[in-house]
Amino acid sequence: MQLERLRKFDVIAMGRATVDLYANETGPMENVKTFSKYVGGSPANTAVAMANLGLRVGYIGKVSDDAFGRFIYSYLNEKGVDVSHILKDDTGRRSGLTMGEIREGGKCSYFMYRKDCADLNIQCSEIDEGYIAESKMLLISGTSLTHSPARESVFLAMAYARKHKTRIILDLDYRTDTWNTEEEASVYYHMAALQSDMVIGTREEFNIMEKMFLSGNGDDKTSAEYLLKQGVECVSIKRGRDGSCIYTKEGICRGGVYPVKAVKTFGAGDAYSGAFHYGIINGFNMEKCLKYAAAAASITISGHSCSDSTPTLEQVEKFITENHYIRG
Repeated sequence: MQLERLRKFDVIAMGRATVDLYANETGPMENVKTFSKYVGGSPANTAVAMANLGLRVGYIGKVSDDAFGRFIYSYLNEKGVDVSHILKDDTGRRSGLTMGEIREGGKCSYFMYRKDCADLNIQCSEIDEGYIAESKMLLISGTSLTHSPARESVFLAMAYARKHKTRIILDLDYRTDTWNTEEEASVYYHMAALQSDMVIGTREEFNIMEKMFLSGNGDDKTSAEYLLKQGVECVSIKRGRDGSCIYTKEGICRGGVYPVKAVKTFGAGDAYSGAFHYGIINGFNMEKCLKYAAAAASITISGHSCSDSTPTLEQVEKFITENHYIRG
């Protein structure tokens, strides 16, 4: 992925910036008594992960005009993310909320509340073409495609990005309860993917995207070849403990893992994405990008939160020197 000319931002993330309430006690949600509050949402987590590594990060989003919205805004600002294009919804809509349950062995599940939330109500008229033009990359979250007007705003932002040669990264970020049907998700994911330079997701997320367009046999090579033929430059398919694969026209690069004792699995993909993009922007080869991504993911799942647990560059590099990497 060739990155042209010096711009104000390395990456601008767009999409849901919400609040996470994660259980402090291990066990079923009905038995939990206390929670810790964090900023959440895949694009917000990824933005923080990239800022922690030293990238210049901007953000396009909308939050509620209340205590939760102020918390999100202030946290991202403190982390070094540019918040000049995070808008406040003054209509009374709330920011989304996710409650996380953590069980023994790092197993976890979540309850997501996103009905008519603030970030899904960003308008096309609120998308600043000039802001997007000042970034090397635009990171889009698939959850912004679930409802209008955010859906149209995403496609407008992508059109501006293409116009100004800003590379587009689509993180599929599928959340079952936020879509009306899998068929609808497949259609809009497919439309967005064909306009992207990079598509990133889990095997299960690719299956959703392909539901209406491919056989859905879960074959990574078939998925990648299809998108590469359509003009996508890079396809990243994540398989959790089995590592990941990067497909480009030059071939396949398999990423490994750093085994750790996980507190939870939330946030692994966001940390992976942030570190991978850090490597791309800094000219790393694919193998090195994937090593940094695996290290960042392992560090993050060792902590309680997603955003707060994403590491700095110094922490990633120290972790790599001190831990065993199992190649993919």
